Amino acid sequence: MKMQDKIPYEPKDIEKKWQDVWEKNNLYKSEIDKTKTKMHVLDMFPYPSGEGLHAGHAKIFGASDIYARMKRMQGFNVLKVQGYDAFGLPAEQFAIKNKVNPKISTKKNTENFERQMRRLGLSYDWSRSVNTTDPKFYKWTQWIFKQLYKDGLCFESHEPINWCPSCKTGLANEDLEDGKCERCGSVVEKKPIRQWVIKITDYAEKLLSGVDNLNWKESIKEMQRNWIGKSEGAEIDFRLSTSQTFTVFTTRPDTLFGCTYCVFAPENKLVEELLNNNLINNGNEVKKYILEVKDKSEIERTSSGKEKTGVKLEGVFAINPANQKEVPVYIADYVLNNYGTGAIMAVPAHDERDFEFAKKFDIEIIELEKFEDKNEIVKKVGGKMVTKYKLRDWVFARQRYWGEPFPIVFDENHNPFVVADSELPVILPDVESYEPTGDGESPLKNIQEWVEVNGKINSEGEFESDENGKIFYRETNTMPQWAGSSWYWLRYMDPHNDQEMVNKEIEKYWGDVDIYLGGMEHATRHLIYGRFWNQFLFDKKIISTPEPFKRLEAVGLVLGEGGMKMSKRLGNVINPDDIADIFGVDTLRLYIAFAGDYHDDYTWDTKAIVGPRRFIERVWNMQYKIQTPPSLPSIEEGNSSPNIKLTTLLHQTIKKVSNDYEKLQFNTAVAQMMTFINAYDKNENIDLESYKTLLKLLAPICPFVTEEIWESLTPALSIGEGAMQSIHQEEWPKYDELQTIDKVVNIAIQINGKLRDTFSIATDSPDVEVLEVAKNREQYKKWVGEVEPKKIIVIKNKIVNVVL
Repeated sequence: MKMQDKIPYEPKDIEKKWQDVWEKNNLYKSEIDKTKTKMHVLDMFPYPSGEGLHAGHAKIFGASDIYARMKRMQGFNVLKVQGYDAFGLPAEQFAIKNKVNPKISTKKNTENFERQMRRLGLSYDWSRSVNTTDPKFYKWTQWIFKQLYKDGLCFESHEPINWCPSCKTGLANEDLEDGKCERCGSVVEKKPIRQWVIKITDYAEKLLSGVDNLNWKESIKEMQRNWIGKSEGAEIDFRLSTSQTFTVFTTRPDTLFGCTYCVFAPENKLVEELLNNNLINNGNEVKKYILEVKDKSEIERTSSGKEKTGVKLEGVFAINPANQKEVPVYIADYVLNNYGTGAIMAVPAHDERDFEFAKKFDIEIIELEKFEDKNEIVKKVGGKMVTKYKLRDWVFARQRYWGEPFPIVFDENHNPFVVADSELPVILPDVESYEPTGDGESPLKNIQEWVEVNGKINSEGEFESDENGKIFYRETNTMPQWAGSSWYWLRYMDPHNDQEMVNKEIEKYWGDVDIYLGGMEHATRHLIYGRFWNQFLFDKKIISTPEPFKRLEAVGLVLGEGGMKMSKRLGNVINPDDIADIFGVDTLRLYIAFAGDYHDDYTWDTKAIVGPRRFIERVWNMQYKIQTPPSLPSIEEGNSSPNIKLTTLLHQTIKKVSNDYEKLQFNTAVAQMMTFINAYDKNENIDLESYKTLLKLLAPICPFVTEEIWESLTPALSIGEGAMQSIHQEEWPKYDELQTIDKVVNIAIQINGKLRDTFSIATDSPDVEVLEVAKNREQYKKWVGEVEPKKIIVIKNKIVNVVL
């Protein structure tokens, strides 16, 4: 019996209908269910920019959605939430450019993002959504900072930091690319600015050792190792001829006898001291060089192949503690003040950079024939073995308006105090002027009614408001964009709790993130920051897992047509709304899934979208070919009919699609479904159960059209009767491993080296049976006739080779 009344596929009507139904029925709401295995599926926090979603967002969010939908159908209790990383420079710069308060522009942009994500059918539990600009959220960001402060991991600094003259704010090392601001591309300057700094270096070893056990791509793990940059060596004191001492860090203390000169970083405080005391004979030359290298990036200063530059400190010598010989002292830009001690002992015979410098400045080169034992030599000169890290402490303040206020106040003597928990959140005030001042201070400094607050210091040493108390002054810097994104996944677990960051029992159930999807560009920023905060909270026994992200999957770029990176300037940004308007959301989702491996870059090709649309229409029209009872027999029927091949192919398809979805290889999963449909749809009639299996496999990619067809196939459970059973709540198809093995194979008949015929036979048939079938074929009789072959070779399951 066939279904009648063929209706054309109209995606717009279908998609709006099911979007409303799913939301009305809270289809994707997450609750703790200890009878099920939890599965926390997370994609990286988006910035709600004014341009809205683009194809790159759709690739990441679509991939995590496909995975989450499959996991729900496999019986997992899935936590899948979305929120907005809405503080920080991107949102503020958009607001400044468009002359609108960031609070207003962020709300508008966020609403547009959410509209687009809902339209894409992304299966988030929207009741758990968070926004970093919501005081209910950033109350706990401030609370975490407070715990870091109380544990001595935060300090106020006036050291020179990376200053972006365009963004007019300080930046962490992780915010730089080749010595330039990652956001705007400006060359950064070193500028002394009052900052809050977090001692992430205290966690360097934990961060490094934890990398080995992560289920991450090795290239990302190596990026983290290199950024943390562990070096084991010795600190050794040298004495200057001017009586001062300085310390060098070296990984090769065994080469100390080969030291023929020393080098200071131009910024080294000791150089400044020598200049101020007129102890350098060529002081003007030294000062000139310091100015020349002042704004050079670290990449410019340390890149291999760069010609070495420097200036000798005339009248100053260092004493080699190993042999008491005087060696000249230089300043050179290849030595960095923020690595090691900002001074090195140069051993040109055994270090390439030192060798290049020595050759240029005609410095003695001593090649050592034997090397001292590291520990004997260090002990002899009074040094000590130490471990150093390339990782720098985290510059955590921005001289901007649009960010989380610090939970810090100062007294009249600028002594800092954290605020009591009862004072949280410290609310960011509404302002008329929010543009950066450019003088190293935040715009908040000008809001006297917010900055000045009356209060007292309680017995815990924390600030509490008291209108009769003395005046304190709020911190006017704000936190960087990375603050809220360093812990947001924990808030997803318990987003409405106003008493604690996350309930311990709830956090213990959801645990770490099972799979995290996002971009490679966050390997040395967000992922290090997030791991650090998570490890700190674990050490404080606030959460139960030391590492936040069990499995990490990095996405490949979606390039604009022509293979160029998408950008507004080139006019090649793909807006998902535009594609959905023309072809439908399911077609968009299928195109992105099929265009290439999730992990690889691929180029957008609008012309290629027609293929996925036709595929969906083909699946749609198959519902009108359904025949009952089923036309596909089971394997046990034991014949070699075409239906046996289809049954085998169906089980192969279930297996491959399941495995490919697990590996995020959606393109090959789609290709397998296409292979099945090509074979399946050749029949005049198709059976219901096989068709329903196909729909279940396709449902994670094409949720709308499969739901619509499913409703028509199961009218007793339709929404009209209030007992809807969504396809997305169905059980994921299972395969029988035995039935994935081909039961029928094609055998070629080759006569004197030429292919003359093919035939089908049961897999692993005895050679005698294969020959019997071959000899009875018309083509065999035609080409062999009554001639007795010289040789017949049967290659199992492949070929009958006849030599006449």
